[in-house]
Amino acid sequence: MPANETPRHYRKPGWLTRHVLNKAVAGVTRVGISVWGSRVLEVRGRKTGAPRRTPVNLLTVGDAAYLVAPRGEAEWVRNVRAAGGQLDLVVGRRRTHYVATELVDDEKVPVLRAYLQRWRAEVGVFFDGVGPNSGDDEVAAIAPRHPVFVLVER
Repeated sequence: MPANETPRHYRKPGWLTRHVLNKAVAGVTRVGISVWGSRVLEVRGRKTGAPRRTPVNLLTVGDAAYLVAPRGEAEWVRNVRAAGGQLDLVVGRRRTHYVATELVDDEKVPVLRAYLQRWRAEVGVFFDGVGPNSGDDEVAAIAPRHPVFVLVER
């Protein structure tokens, strides 16, 4: 890695998450049942061009929709970047096409706070002790490790 490049932050999911939990959430979401806001993200793979699918939590704040990467620079994040932000979110037979734009770190604080308010029990371990009631400076300190995308329907 070049000296001026920031190391990527990513917490790989364990066996239970990969082989049981993600598959269960994706399965019920594909049949049309959203589990606490779950969607199946479908994006073109950056290497193969084949569709890649993973369950994600769609966060809605006011009129805006966001995807947050609690584990950091996940494969889906890298694929969304490579696809120019073009992605689909699927629940059952309903497919919505979006263009995702990544937020800069300064814009992430209110979104990360809302995400932690909604899903702290599920993903709080990935935020290094920062919670929805933490100060702005604490949330800003972890923002570089958690990619956030704002979604616009296309």
